[in-house]
Amino acid sequence: MNVNNDFPQLLKLWSADQHAESWVLGTVYKTTGPCYRKAGASMLFNSLGQQFGLLSGGCLESDIQRYAKEVMASGKPTTICYDGSDEDDISFQFGIGCGGTVHILLQPITEDNNYLSLDVLAENLASRESCIYLQKLMGDSAEAQVLTEADQNNSLYLQIAAELGDNKAQLVHLQTDSGSQEYLATRIAPPIHLLVVGGGVDARPLVSMASILGWEVSLCDPRPANARREHFMEADNILDCSISQLSEHRLFYTFDAAVVMSHNLQMDAEALIVLQGSQIDYLALLGPASRRATVIELAGLEDSKLPIPVAGPAGINLGGELPESLALSILSQCHAVLHSADAGSLCQALPVLDQSR
Repeated sequence: MNVNNDFPQLLKLWSADQHAESWVLGTVYKTTGPCYRKAGASMLFNSLGQQFGLLSGGCLESDIQRYAKEVMASGKPTTICYDGSDEDDISFQFGIGCGGTVHILLQPITEDNNYLSLDVLAENLASRESCIYLQKLMGDSAEAQVLTEADQNNSLYLQIAAELGDNKAQLVHLQTDSGSQEYLATRIAPPIHLLVVGGGVDARPLVSMASILGWEVSLCDPRPANARREHFMEADNILDCSISQLSEHRLFYTFDAAVVMSHNLQMDAEALIVLQGSQIDYLALLGPASRRATVIELAGLEDSKLPIPVAGPAGINLGGELPESLALSILSQCHAVLHSADAGSLCQALPVLDQSR
């Protein structure tokens, strides 16, 4: 398993050693101005001095670790603040340069506080169920709870979901027996689930890169010489079924995106037919536009009436022709579509290099 900054992946690391070490959960609960991470970002610290995840660009984590050790020793939560605009603040002295202010909550993860319900959260994410995670900000004891989609008729779930709106995280005030309490409410979704149809050589970097992103990756290729486990160690699932039987597989309706790259016209056509009945938001087909037209015709589909559009040629124009470059291009497009982004440059257009020099 790749160690990355995605919270579901961090939970897997914690679950494996939750009883062997002492742990602290760090969470960004408020920011002002430009900050590397936003509210809802989480990180784990343990008594071995290990850190998993990021609460900044890697600049503040060592300092946060000092506070995490104090939380482990006291068993009490605390909040800390880094002000990048204050010349006397350590974040300014580090020369970070973002200029924003980040507020962080540190909570001990112990049996006394029910492990901050992280085990419940991990269980629901493993079942691919989105959750709302509630963390109490103030008080001598750390508290957290999980609200799941099964609680949609629960007035608390409905209230918090309404307050969150389209935001990932939001500070909310809830009435409790002891009065009004402030909580951080964070939407936490299971990892993106990518299906790759075709297990050839060029699928290897695609699967590897998707795994690094923290995505769940399933691979389907019934040909004996392809999709061999020794070549796809990062794949979470290698599906033992034909392409035409994909819709009968238990994982079929959990896919968020699919890349069809079997290099076989008939297999690709079968995949397009089956995946048009799925719930994916991104469908890519490897090859030029002429091949896309051939595959769609072979599948007996009408391009203008496809329920799920087919991106073909797949990817965005990054240049490069090797499998690694194509994988980066396709995953970039997929990432942008799933996050409703335009995949444009964040700065003004860069000059095109003169390749003749």
